[in-house]
Amino acid sequence: MAAPETIDEYIAAQPPEVAERLRRIRTVVEAEVPDHEERIRYGMPAVMLGGRYALHFAGWKKHIGLYPVPTLDEPLEAEVAPYRSEKDSVVFPHARPVPYDLIGRITAAIVAKRGGA
Repeated sequence: MAAPETIDEYIAAQPPEVAERLRRIRTVVEAEVPDHEERIRYGMPAVMLGGRYALHFAGWKKHIGLYPVPTLDEPLEAEVAPYRSEKDSVVFPHARPVPYDLIGRITAAIVAKRGGA
């Protein structure tokens, strides 16, 4: 199968339950990133902010990941900590509900760290 060229193609290639989660995550992320641009980078959806990649999200066999997520200010970092798998990776297991509100706050914090652009 050819690599997806758009985020819509990427999401459509996922199992239905993962695709629905990715659609919701996409909506949440895009709502927090002003004047965003979308691309596929490293084979996964990426949302750009001010010409730089702000956040990638991807569906995997056992989880959905967000990358890169820098260390955030407290108390938000304490909420994110249970989902950290690496220094700058956050994963949401398919076996648990996706915390869409938390994803929105993570995205907003990344935008704020970048000064909005």
